[in-house]
Amino acid sequence: MMDIQGGEVLNEVKRQLLLAGPLFSIGLLQYSLQIISLMFVGHLGELALAAASMATSFVSVTGFSLLMGMASALDTLCGQSFGAKRYHMLGLHTQCAMFVLLVVSIFLVIITSNTKMILIALHQDQDISKGAGLYARYMIPSVVAYGQLQCLVKFLQTQNIVFPMVLSSGIAALIHILLCWILVFEFELRIRGTALANSISYWINVCLIALYVKISSCCSETWTGFTVDALHNVLAFLRISVPSALMLCLKVWTFEMVVILSGLLPNPKLETSVLSIWLVLLLSIRVSNELGAGRPRAARMAAYVALVMVVVEGVLVGVLMVLLRDVWGRVYSEEEEVVRYLATMMPTVAVSSFFDGVQSVLSGVARGCGWQKMGAYINLASFYLVGIPCSITLAFVLDMKGKGLWLGVVSAFLVQVVFFLGITVRTNWDKQVTLEHCSLLDLNLLAHNSHLFNFIFLSG
Repeated sequence: MMDIQGGEVLNEVKRQLLLAGPLFSIGLLQYSLQIISLMFVGHLGELALAAASMATSFVSVTGFSLLMGMASALDTLCGQSFGAKRYHMLGLHTQCAMFVLLVVSIFLVIITSNTKMILIALHQDQDISKGAGLYARYMIPSVVAYGQLQCLVKFLQTQNIVFPMVLSSGIAALIHILLCWILVFEFELRIRGTALANSISYWINVCLIALYVKISSCCSETWTGFTVDALHNVLAFLRISVPSALMLCLKVWTFEMVVILSGLLPNPKLETSVLSIWLVLLLSIRVSNELGAGRPRAARMAAYVALVMVVVEGVLVGVLMVLLRDVWGRVYSEEEEVVRYLATMMPTVAVSSFFDGVQSVLSGVARGCGWQKMGAYINLASFYLVGIPCSITLAFVLDMKGKGLWLGVVSAFLVQVVFFLGITVRTNWDKQVTLEHCSLLDLNLLAHNSHLFNFIFLSG
């Protein structure tokens, strides 16, 4: 049983709210770039919206999700290093991640440039595939920027430095609105303009955050400049980043399958427009900080407090989504059919949003503890043994169409919650602290051995 006082719980709630508020703003502002783009495109017609939605979903799944998943390894590495006061390691881990993600981005650019051919090969609508391919080509610069952005964001988040990122993301979002208006309507680039605005806005955000890291005294101990020593940790980074990427991608790839399956329904433009609108994270940082600092009791309390908070938030957001179900559609499209269909889908989306929030917190515990491999197995079982089969059965066999596809996703979220909740409840936090400190010692030993090898090699 946990021996936790009411005052400690209140302090933990305050800590998480002070971190969650800005983090929510950062995520919302960064995600708003794609949402704003879809809003502009939505008023160009149903086909344009379907094409841009398909391209955004495809690039997010093949590029953004992989980069975000790999970068989330920094939640563990930087979070625990910061909690253990090994500040210099944060900069080394981040530089290593930036290099690895830059290399990965080269391969992602090749995939993105062939979006049209890939979609056609997947038997998607010819017109939608053509428009999506055009949109994706203009998003290529944003793929490279996104990987670097995620590394910088994780670097600052694990130090609880969040307000500068709120400011930079806000500036980028405001500039994005202006860029979309100018490129779409003034320069008449239409669908190409919104994709190009996306790329420019992402790079603006990267430059602003990089400038802050360079000149801020808050990062003087954690960022000491670029060094080749960071490359010594590549293998250690890959050991965590690959399972981290799988943990996220197995989930997000399911969403892409849902979008692709929606293109096989009788009205692909309508189904794709509606479902793609809904496809587009906090606790891992708090937990990893506490474990790295050797505070198992605080880490345990952070997990349970966040779980209660996300349940309350999920209920409130779900109710709001249902109450405003007739309003949301008009933000994205002027097509009455899209607006009406979106309204009928809203209760299902509200339920999925609730369970997704709960599983996100519970999977955040896994990331903070470094259990990415276990999380990948859970996601594999949840989405590919339960979610996708349920989606296909409900949508095509029982003829529930788009709602059936989404209910399959809800079933996967439910399985995730059951597994992650069981793991969280049974976690031995004192033992976990011991394991995390051993892990940090292993990383330092690996770096030391690399330095020694280089010294012997160069001396010889």
